[in-house]
Amino acid sequence: MHTEQKIGNTRIVTVRGDITQQDTDAIVNAANSTLMGGGGVDGAIHRAGGAKILEECKEIIDEIGSCPTGEAVITTGGNLKAKYVVHTVGPVWHGGTQGEPDLLANAYRNSLAAARPKGVRTISFPSISTGAYRYPVAKAAEIALKTVVEVVKQTPFDEVRFVLFSEEDFKTYSDALSRLT
Repeated sequence: MHTEQKIGNTRIVTVRGDITQQDTDAIVNAANSTLMGGGGVDGAIHRAGGAKILEECKEIIDEIGSCPTGEAVITTGGNLKAKYVVHTVGPVWHGGTQGEPDLLANAYRNSLAAARPKGVRTISFPSISTGAYRYPVAKAAEIALKTVVEVVKQTPFDEVRFVLFSEEDFKTYSDALSRLT
């Protein structure tokens, strides 16, 4: 089951599934600023991808100290089907008064920007910040989709996929996608 819209030459798709099983060129990890793995999507990606991803994350952190909220870095995909993992840090929800919408938009924008130089043409996103960081899913879906549409109008990808774990999140993202066009 999926929902799809075409924006220029880019297919934007919502699917219900497991981000670690996606066969796109890259998947996006909703990481924390240490890049050392954790719970939710972050832990699942690190477990499925294996030690190589963690090694590369440690090298990045040794170089930059931490990954700020809204920024993104890229590693190989380790044992995943995806060739790359883009690690981005979404904002913790504080009621929307501490710049969360802009920080969330930056997480999507910077993830796409990090993927571009590696030749990524297809990329899968989870619902960033809506788990442990408590960002309301409906608000996050609107920001995610609007931001991706803005980016792909300027620099197209073949496909941007939103992979939602729960039926409720899938429905929320699919409804938001259908309202975009």
